[in-house]
Amino acid sequence: MFRNALKTFGFIGNVEAISYLLLVCIAMPLKYAAGMPQMVSWVGMIHGVLFVAYVAATVVMLILRKITILQGLMALIASLLPFGPFIFDRKVLKKAEARGNNTTPIKAT
Repeated sequence: MFRNALKTFGFIGNVEAISYLLLVCIAMPLKYAAGMPQMVSWVGMIHGVLFVAYVAATVVMLILRKITILQGLMALIASLLPFGPFIFDRKVLKKAEARGNNTTPIKAT
């Protein structure tokens, strides 16, 4: 379960980062240089949905996998930078995956 949660979180982060790069590097120049504002509308909406999914995935990782608050804040800050989720995935998630399943699950009370 731990590996699946990490892979899902990493996948969402990568897709969100790609959508951000598409928005900044392709859609915005098309809007201002080529007069195509509809590109920002579509790519912006897709990026917004993926950003919300990334934030939700961060909260799920905080709750289920017990990543630290600092790591959660780092994930949210990384989502604001164009290449941030890629770097976060490489630095933090790879270390967490290397640790393996040594975290304890949450017990129902």
